[in-house]
Amino acid sequence: MTHLPHIALVTGGSRGLGRATVEALARRGVASIFTYNANKAEAEKVVGLVEQAGSKAVALRLDTGDTASFDAFVETVKETLPTLGADKFSSLVNNAGNSSGMGFLTAEENEFDTLYRIHVKGVFFLSQKLVPLMHDGGRIVNISSGLTRFAMANRAAYATMKGAVETMTKYMAFELGPRQIAVNCVAPGAIATDFSGGVVRDNQEVAKAIGAMTALGRPGVPEDIGPMIASLLSEDNRWVNAQRIEVSGGMRV
Repeated sequence: MTHLPHIALVTGGSRGLGRATVEALARRGVASIFTYNANKAEAEKVVGLVEQAGSKAVALRLDTGDTASFDAFVETVKETLPTLGADKFSSLVNNAGNSSGMGFLTAEENEFDTLYRIHVKGVFFLSQKLVPLMHDGGRIVNISSGLTRFAMANRAAYATMKGAVETMTKYMAFELGPRQIAVNCVAPGAIATDFSGGVVRDNQEVAKAIGAMTALGRPGVPEDIGPMIASLLSEDNRWVNAQRIEVSGGMRV
């Protein structure tokens, strides 16, 4: 991978952890194609920040829960890659997602199905369709959650989806091994973003409670996660494969 243009494709790159990842990659000289769902203005801001960092980025709209749109999206990626000086990309970060406050006893089927389409079905089939556009020796990172290791109220449905992502990661690594594509899963703890309505970022009582259950004494911020993912995509971590790596500051150790 070192002799090829390093281009990453990051879903959900206009905000939160995806944005932090795109920016961290830019500081390493890595160009990105990233997706956004609705907020084009924010996506354009990220493109500008990447350019200020001396790299390149292209923002493409994608609803990762709409598998019917994936073939057209892949064609758009094919058309976009030459503008970044390549015909394939090296790294895929399946980051896009939505939050949920459903517990086991309160779960509703429609919302459950929406979570499934975005976090499981979407990740599975988007990756499947994009893998032919990846260089051999590339990297894939799927985003899970600390909630697969410990339980908290009103997170049963969301954590169930992320548990599926972790199993999917192992099977992707197994089947893509012959192409030397390493696949890992990053599991963040509670992060101060607009996720879940910004509850960790904006509610000081929640932030204090998270800090009290975290060895390093505070909630995470996007800048704790993006650089870690960028590092995992680099040659420095070429022998890390099929792993779940929690990045939570030691939450509930």
